[in-house]
Amino acid sequence: MLKNKFHLIVSTLALAFSLGSIKYAIADSIILASTTSTQNSGLFDHILPAFTKESGITVNVVAVGTGAALKLARNGDADVLMVHHKTSEEKFVKDGFGVERFDLMHNDFVLVGPDSDPASIQSSQSVVAALQLIKKQKSPFLSRGDDSGTNKRELELWHETDFDPKSVSGGWYRETGSGMGATLNTAVAMQGYALTDRATWLSYKNKQNMKVLFERDKRLFNQYGIIVVNPEKYPHIKIKAANKFVSWLLSPKGQSLIASYKVAGQQLFSPDAIQ
Repeated sequence: MLKNKFHLIVSTLALAFSLGSIKYAIADSIILASTTSTQNSGLFDHILPAFTKESGITVNVVAVGTGAALKLARNGDADVLMVHHKTSEEKFVKDGFGVERFDLMHNDFVLVGPDSDPASIQSSQSVVAALQLIKKQKSPFLSRGDDSGTNKRELELWHETDFDPKSVSGGWYRETGSGMGATLNTAVAMQGYALTDRATWLSYKNKQNMKVLFERDKRLFNQYGIIVVNPEKYPHIKIKAANKFVSWLLSPKGQSLIASYKVAGQQLFSPDAIQ
């Protein structure tokens, strides 16, 4: 009888210790809602291990399009939001879902296409002029069509041409409803044009005869912001860990790590925070 009681006590203590360990592990992790382009670039693999080593906090990344990431955060399903559509980010904070928005880093968008350049966009004076040439030639254009930051910017650029590409969706204008990598694969297969962020393009392996055909327009600036989800709206948000993560990213150490990430010798993101 005493032996059975002893085993029961030991088992109970072991279970309590185990549950306590799980609780501790969960308490020392946060969820980051971010973009597929940032994830696919390899940046998180470069910077997150350093943060975890220093802080003991694990960052679990949910990589989706900007629109989906914003929705996750609006539902309280993330502790931190890192996306790249400033207008949507500012509205997120204004609506009370985020505490404060910070500029974190930037790169730019580029127009890619086959090296034969059937629409002759390479010598265009602006990205708007380049899109007008693609429309005129009815050259295949592959859009993500997924409400991502890249898709939002692309549609804004089309709007400047006074043309709604969705009016010809399924023709020369194709919406993949997929991430950047899958959309680029389709562009390669169809020998079409696509708008992509530079980081994804530099990391992309299946370029074949595709190359950057238009770049360096101020309209192609690609700003990333970071926001802690508001704990007043969602009390379960791990505010201390989230604040620590954001502060670390904005610190000289975090910014230096972002700047040091390169692919094929090229820097993918330029840090923006100054502390």
